[in-house]
Amino acid sequence: MVRRIKLTIAYLGTPYHGWQRQPAQRTIQGEIEDAVAAVTGGLGVAVTGAGRTDAGVHARGQVAHLDLPDSFPPEALPRALNARLPETIRIMAAVPAPPRFHARFSARGKRYAYRVGWGPVPLPWRALRTARMPEPADRDALERCLQALVGRHDMASFSVPDPAQGPTVKTIFAARASWGRTTLQVDFFGSGFLRYQVRRMAGALLEVGAGERSAADFMRLIEIPTPGAPLPTAPARGLTLERVFYRLPPLAAMSRASS
Repeated sequence: MVRRIKLTIAYLGTPYHGWQRQPAQRTIQGEIEDAVAAVTGGLGVAVTGAGRTDAGVHARGQVAHLDLPDSFPPEALPRALNARLPETIRIMAAVPAPPRFHARFSARGKRYAYRVGWGPVPLPWRALRTARMPEPADRDALERCLQALVGRHDMASFSVPDPAQGPTVKTIFAARASWGRTTLQVDFFGSGFLRYQVRRMAGALLEVGAGERSAADFMRLIEIPTPGAPLPTAPARGLTLERVFYRLPPLAAMSRASS
C-alpha cells in the first residue's frame, strides 16, 4: 500500500537554482528527491511542491507531498532526510495526508515576506535573507500603494509575459509593512501569485518609496494591466515563502498573519 505524506520544508535558496528540478542544476526539489531515493533504497519518488520558488528565493514554510509505501513511517522521515540533505534544506515536519491532498492544488493561500535593509552591515544570518537597498524616503506613499494592492485585481503588470501562466487575476487578502530602525519587511498574503509577482510588486513599491515612481503611476499599473510592464524585479535574496495555507483563517487573522 502507498501512503501520501505532507512535508513542511525550510530552505536558504542562495545556493540553488530554484525549487524545480533542472538538468545540471542544483535545485531544492532535486536535492530532496535524491535524499528520498537514498532513504528508500533507490525508489524514484516525485516530490511535488506547493509552488516553484525562483533561484535564490528562500522558504520558511514550503509544503510538498510525496507517496511512499506504508513501510516508511512519516514521523521518521525528517530525521532520515535531514541526515542526507545539505544544511541549507531542512524537513521541518512530515505527516500523513489524505490521498486526494495535493500540495499545489489544495492550497488556498500563501504568505510571502520581502525584507530590505540599509545602514550598518547586518548579522550574516539576517543578511542572507535581506536585500541591501537605500532607505525608502517616502514611507507614507509606499504604504498607500501597498494597500492599493489589497483586493482582487488583474496583476499582469507585476508579472512577465508567459503563455503557460494562465489567468492573471489574483486576490491579495492582506498586506503589511513593518518598519525597523534599519529594516523594512513587507508581507503579502494572497490566494496565489504569478511568476515574479511578489518581487516586481516589491520593486515597484521601493521605487515609490525612493521617489523614483509616483503613487499615481503605481496605481495605473493596477488600473491598466500591462504584461511585462517596465518594472524592476527586486533581488531574490530578500524574498521568503513564509507559509502555505490549506484552510484560510478569518479575515481579522489575515491582517495579523504578517506579525
